Order: sequence, then C-alpha cells, then structure tokens
Amino acid sequence: MDVSEDRRRRDESWDAETIRRLRRHAGLSQQALAEELNARQQTVSEWERGAYAPRGTAARLLTRVAEDVAFPFRPGDPGSNQDEGTDEDDEQT
Repeated sequence: MDVSEDRRRRDESWDAETIRRLRRHAGLSQQALAEELNARQQTVSEWERGAYAPRGTAARLLTRVAEDVAFPFRPGDPGSNQDEGTDEDDEQT
C-alpha cells in the first residue's frame, strides 16, 4: 500500500474512541485539539461522544496531527491505538 492510500484509509477511520486516544496521546484538551484543527471545542466533544464523525478536511487534519505526534494508528486494527491513562482535562459541553 502506498503512502497516499494509507493516509486515505486513516482519514476514513476516525471514530470516537480513536479521536479521544489521539487527543490524550498528544496531551491536548478538547479545546487545544479544536484550535489545532480550526474547529470548535463542542465539535471535538461531539466526535468523542460519537454524535458524528469528522469528514473531509477535518479528518485529513486529524491524520496530520496523528502523524505529527507519532500516534500509533493503523486503520482496521483497533488494538493498534491503545493509549494508557485517563484524561483529567476532558471538557464537557
């Protein structure tokens, strides 16, 4: 699989738990991740609750953030993105 195919698959694979794990891995609050993505904190919260999934540019930006912070993420392998600990900085909407 070439790099662009792998990135496309990642872009399509963002679910609530994976987004939460990425954010925790990066050490970011929902607000800080939202700022990285030029989105609202409420949007990140909705993604993490599974209200809806990121698409298009937002999904591509999540993939870029994951690459920047060396987030261990392989599409289709739910065990590949395990991250330890809890996040005391989760924000509620």
